[in-house]
Amino acid sequence: MIYVCVPVHSEAKTAGLVLWKVRQVFTALQREYQLLVCDDGSTDGTAAVLASYARVLPMTVLTHATRAGYARSVEELLRLALQRTDRPRRDCAVVLHADLAHAPEAMTEMVKRLESGADVVVAEQVRDIGQPPWSLRLARRLTPRLLPVAGVRDTVSGYLALRLAVLRQATRAEAPPPPGGFLLRTDGWCANAELLARLAPHARRLETVSAAARYDLHQRPSRVRPWQELVAAWHARPVIRAVRAATAATAGVLLLLAAPLPGQSDSSRASGALPIGAIVTAPAPIPVPFAVGERLRYQAKYGPFNVGNATMEVASVDTLRGVETVHFVFRIVGGALWYHLDQTMESWVGRRDFRSRRFRQDTDERGKQWHRGYDIFPDSGFYREEGKDSTFPTVADPLDDAAFLYWIRTVPLEQGKRYEYRRYFRPDRNPVIVTVVGHERVSVAGHKWNAIVVRPAIPNGRGIFAEKADARMWLSDDEHRVMLALQSNFSFGQVTLKLKEYAVPEQP
Repeated sequence: MIYVCVPVHSEAKTAGLVLWKVRQVFTALQREYQLLVCDDGSTDGTAAVLASYARVLPMTVLTHATRAGYARSVEELLRLALQRTDRPRRDCAVVLHADLAHAPEAMTEMVKRLESGADVVVAEQVRDIGQPPWSLRLARRLTPRLLPVAGVRDTVSGYLALRLAVLRQATRAEAPPPPGGFLLRTDGWCANAELLARLAPHARRLETVSAAARYDLHQRPSRVRPWQELVAAWHARPVIRAVRAATAATAGVLLLLAAPLPGQSDSSRASGALPIGAIVTAPAPIPVPFAVGERLRYQAKYGPFNVGNATMEVASVDTLRGVETVHFVFRIVGGALWYHLDQTMESWVGRRDFRSRRFRQDTDERGKQWHRGYDIFPDSGFYREEGKDSTFPTVADPLDDAAFLYWIRTVPLEQGKRYEYRRYFRPDRNPVIVTVVGHERVSVAGHKWNAIVVRPAIPNGRGIFAEKADARMWLSDDEHRVMLALQSNFSFGQVTLKLKEYAVPEQP
């Protein structure tokens, strides 16, 4: 997840365009993102602009009734990103200004640098497009020299990307916490240098990219007072020096504490005895428990007649928007007399969290063909439908129709119980209701099986699990939970899929 943090103060003319450009960048990158915006006491209609964009973008708006300042806004946004993430080593944040001085397109390279192993990436202003006042140009050249941070020439850029684990370490390093509980003690350009100075000692790799300042796109006179910024930078020098010294010392102490104690044996470490200060990683979520190559083939029956066949397959492990996913494919082909159906459903779910990322459905029914496609962003809380230039809210742990066929095999199912799950990716079609009807002994694929019989239903849904379809599933009562049979009502009558062949490879 990439959290784009945008501090805003009276930027009604440019904020909307900046937000839309961010959307274009991440649509092209195919990365999950959230916009975190702080409206810092705006008085020019900015609030109405942000409200309109919040309806169509994955966006959260913080509002200050009165102006709190740039530094306070940036820190609140970064802390919100840190609060929301559950994977700070993977997730990152980008700080971006709303006046078009920063080109959102530069985020593409910044994100790629983070994905290549950098912990902090600074977009340095190397050239100006437009004609800023000479005093502003002079102050921009001199201020970074007063507030140096190793490895960065433009320390007051304010346009940076960072891994959230680095921010977490920087905030933990403040012991005791600063007065008021805020990390940044300076404001304006100085706050940019101070933030960088607090982050840099905790970053394994700090990199820079080149960017241009777009003064030609400004819709208002600059609020920067160059001489005041220079004076503020002069007074902020002791603060930056103290920050560099304190954070470097704290980072060194944490490394020493995390290291094995002298004389500590491998067996003591293996037994769980950890030195004080060691960082313990939380256990990872249970992965998708289906091996690539599992293939189930079914015969479709309409009454006594064979009318087609179906297959369920764990096709591959793919990478989608930087996330490792398992690709499921379900296809049913058949028909009789005037009716013909050829439908394929494909699902890509996160291998580590069993949450849908993409769903595709292609149908040819009675000569009519249609396609439905959805890209689902569970960390951002929205999904997109192909052909619609908008986003729609989704649930916290979304599943699609094809993913549901596999997920139902992983949940506890007790006799007589009725379960409700709010996991269907379209919120208006929740809850998904699963009723355990009973147990039966069935003969399929040349074997007799003990089976659990369930009735799944998606209210207001379509397809085989629609409420009106009155579907039934028979699952093997063993650790594999193989789908032995599926019964559902179609427009022409009831069709039953019965397992004919199966291949269940062992998990590696």
